[in-house]
Amino acid sequence: MHSGFFHLYQPPGFWYNVSMTYCTSDIHGYYDLFMRLLDKIRFSDQDRMYIMGDVVDKGPDSVKLLQLVFSMPNVTMIMGNHEYDFLKYCNTLMKQTEDKDIVLSRLQGWFQDGALLDWETIDRLGKLEFFVEEPQWTGVHAGIPVVNGKLVDPKTVSEDWLVNDRNLKDPSVIPRGSKCVMYGHTPVRYLTEEDRILFYPRYKELAGSPHITDYCKIHLDLGTYIFGVLGCVRVEDCRTFYVQQTV
Repeated sequence: MHSGFFHLYQPPGFWYNVSMTYCTSDIHGYYDLFMRLLDKIRFSDQDRMYIMGDVVDKGPDSVKLLQLVFSMPNVTMIMGNHEYDFLKYCNTLMKQTEDKDIVLSRLQGWFQDGALLDWETIDRLGKLEFFVEEPQWTGVHAGIPVVNGKLVDPKTVSEDWLVNDRNLKDPSVIPRGSKCVMYGHTPVRYLTEEDRILFYPRYKELAGSPHITDYCKIHLDLGTYIFGVLGCVRVEDCRTFYVQQTV
């Protein structure tokens, strides 16, 4: 599948020996679907993948997926509200007892495949960043305030805002004076009734551009746990790729 945007023709195999960067979000425990997406884009050790949070909850394989992501040095995951809520629950339990075995047992009940959960995985979760900054784009799970058409410096924004805010999804909130921002948190279908990654060009005539700098924001959440679709965008040419659950 493709976003429907126009892209210049490239010879067969053009991308195969070039390092590519991909962004996705809100996988929600769908390990098999994520593996199919990696297969579809022919993800290699030379490529990079950024996940804008919410790897866990809803689906059947949250811990299995987390452990895969943490094992891949070329995959970067940031904090989503579901990881954030889990860690708050963990901190609450830790204040109630010093028995780490009891705490781990209760934490394992949080996920469908919680028996796989260990302290190493929990510690890795606690070290996640809340946003990612790249030269041409910024990644966040939910939102960053936009003031006078520009993104506020995410380093000055509260953790709760970064993982929970829903203002950025509003089509009227357009950070034209900033780098492109990648985000998820709210399924795109609630805005468009389609399961397609949503691009916001800086100006109408730039719609369909293959250049990331021509977009103000890109909405990545496809509501995988509800609608069974997972997708990603390739930063180098703004091409989108999708996989869908089969019955």
